[in-house]
Order: sequence, then structure tokens, then C-alpha cells
Amino acid sequence: MVNQILLYLGAALPLLWGISHLFPTKSVVSGFGDISIDNRHIITMEWLIEGIALIFIGVLVSVVTFIDAGSSTSTTVYVLSSAALLILALVSLFTGFKISFLPFKLCPLIFTSSAILMLAGTFI
Repeated sequence: MVNQILLYLGAALPLLWGISHLFPTKSVVSGFGDISIDNRHIITMEWLIEGIALIFIGVLVSVVTFIDAGSSTSTTVYVLSSAALLILALVSLFTGFKISFLPFKLCPLIFTSSAILMLAGTFI
């Protein structure tokens, strides 16, 4: 039971952070100032893709936990999702963490915390 709570908490973090990416997209893109329309589209695409990827990880882990938290397939999903989040945390640490805007600094913490919760829920 404790492992499922940890897994759901680990899934909730990227799910909620991903959803929070979707709302400020226009203001984030406009924050880049006067840039070409192509660059606006690229930034919009990348911002939305990160949000959708985070939502997907959260939903995937939640659904797998609901269906069968103890199977080897579930364990594989948890480990791979944790690995993806740790990779995103590293990328965020070396890029977004350098930006003075606080939410960018939170990404590595949120991604790493989520991965730790998932791994703890997997192996406890």
C-alpha cells in the first residue's frame, strides 16, 4: 500500500507540472521579446512538448499502478519513467536552472523528487 502511495505521488508531480506548462505558453513565448515567427513556433512547440511529455509520464505511471503495480512490466515502466525524469532533471539543471525565473529552477527538483518517489515505490 505504501508503495502505491509513493508511485501515485511520483506520478502526480510530473502530471501537475506538465499541466502547469500548458497555461502560460503564450506569456513564456512573448517573454523572449522580438524574435522571428519561426523561433516563436519552435519555442511554443518545445514548451508544449515538455508539458505533454510530463503529463504522459504521470498518466502512464498512474494507469500502470492502478492496473497492476506489482508486475514486471510495471517495474519496467517505473524505472524507465524515472530514468526519463532524471535525464530531464539533468538537462534542466544545465539549462533552465541558470535562468533567474524561479519555476525554471524548480524543474530539476520536481523531476528528481518524482523519480525518487517512483523508484522508492518500486523497490520498497
